[in-house]
Order: sequence, then structure tokens, then C-alpha cells
Amino acid sequence: MAENLAELSRTLAQAADPELIESFLRCLLTPAETADIAARWALVKALEQKVPQREIAKRLGISLCKITRGSRELKKPDSAFQRMLDILKRL
Repeated sequence: MAENLAELSRTLAQAADPELIESFLRCLLTPAETADIAARWALVKALEQKVPQREIAKRLGISLCKITRGSRELKKPDSAFQRMLDILKRL
């Protein structure tokens, strides 16, 4: 499984076509999985904006457990979440 995730990550990184990537993800994932991933990305962005965890839970319908996990990930040194947010800021 790890090799498939690595391969998928490399392929997505090379695509350079946001519409293709979105279409691919919508084909690959169920609507529920797509909504879950979108909510988790919204969670990461809300955490960076210092939105209170309970407000995030209410707004996105996400458990406090997931929010706490996201918060811990965002605080890690060399956080992948923070690196992706930095990329977003450059777009």
C-alpha cells in the first residue's frame, strides 16, 4: 500500500492541472470520501486562522478528536500541513 500512495503522490505532483486532479479525485473517491477530505482541508485552514476548535466542530461537523489531531499535526516541526498551507498562500 505504501508504494501505491507514494506513486499516486508523485503522479499528482507531476499533473500540474488542477481541474484534472479534481476530476481524478472525484472519480477515485466516493462523494462521502470527497466531502470528508474537503472538510479536513477546511479544518486545517481554520486552525491556521486561529478559529476556536468548538467553532470549527460546529461549522464543519467534525469531531473535536479530529480537530485536536489536526492541531497537533499543524504544530509539528516541518509540518506537512504548514508546508501545504504555505504553497496555498503562493497560489
